[in-house]
Amino acid sequence: MSRPAQLDRRGFLALAPALGAAGLLAACSRTEVGTGTPKEDVGLLAKLREQGFVKVGFAGEAPYGFQDGGELSGEAPTLHRAIFKALGVPELRPALTEFGSLIPGLLAGRFDVVSAGMSITPERCGKVIFSQPEFVSPTALMVRQGNPKRLSDFASCAREGATVGVLTAAVEASYAKAAGVPDDAVKSLAKQQDGLDALLAGRIDAFALTGISLRWLARTNQGAAVEVGSPFVPEVGGVRQWSAGGAVFRPGARDLRDAFDRELAKITGDAGRYVGLVGRFGFTAKEAPPRSLRTADLCAGKGPA
Repeated sequence: MSRPAQLDRRGFLALAPALGAAGLLAACSRTEVGTGTPKEDVGLLAKLREQGFVKVGFAGEAPYGFQDGGELSGEAPTLHRAIFKALGVPELRPALTEFGSLIPGLLAGRFDVVSAGMSITPERCGKVIFSQPEFVSPTALMVRQGNPKRLSDFASCAREGATVGVLTAAVEASYAKAAGVPDDAVKSLAKQQDGLDALLAGRIDAFALTGISLRWLARTNQGAAVEVGSPFVPEVGGVRQWSAGGAVFRPGARDLRDAFDRELAKITGDAGRYVGLVGRFGFTAKEAPPRSLRTADLCAGKGPA
């Protein structure tokens, strides 16, 4: 009997170095006595309603969260904008941040929500709290046109001695290594375009990311001599690894997160509305998360019931 599926997209986040003494004192001054909750998180939704906007961190990763003509766009900001509008907060104010710095930036109070399609993993759940899932999406490989090494998944990359590109702080690195790809054959890249460029230059043989991300990358580089293979589900320790992403909040912002979840459920539970909002970014009804998929299970390293 197979073990339950585990769903996550990007993981193994490297947090910022530990705070020095001055930083610790500053952090302590920003918490409610006896709770460890940042002062601004007490009644945060009311504060956001009063000021009329919410600060959101994003990483410039299409199609999850990116700027298009100076406007914040993508799956996560589009969903979040609709949700916060329903909560009485009409404006999203973006803060562009490296993906690996999103959680440290959130915890430091530089923004109130991460709006980047971040995957829900046990490691991250120990530091922050997530909304219920916004989407699911399996992994794929982008290869050079014609797929000269006939790569279809990480096992084939290991078998063919292929060099695999992954995004920095991404779970795809762990997937590749679990399939037998040597450490020195897994190359970290800062952003999506770097992956396509490295592929065309012959520095890597495959670029691994979610199928949605790679299809979007190919779409925005029309004419590039690359192709995207069929999505597949990697395994780590015999457990299938899907993808599930959500909004991210500080641990003290549970009331805000719970209000957010109530509005999110109205969208993910309505396939027509879901696709109407995020279909233009390559999301379909198949990417809408099933009701059986719960963040608590993902944080515990489990799949849907």
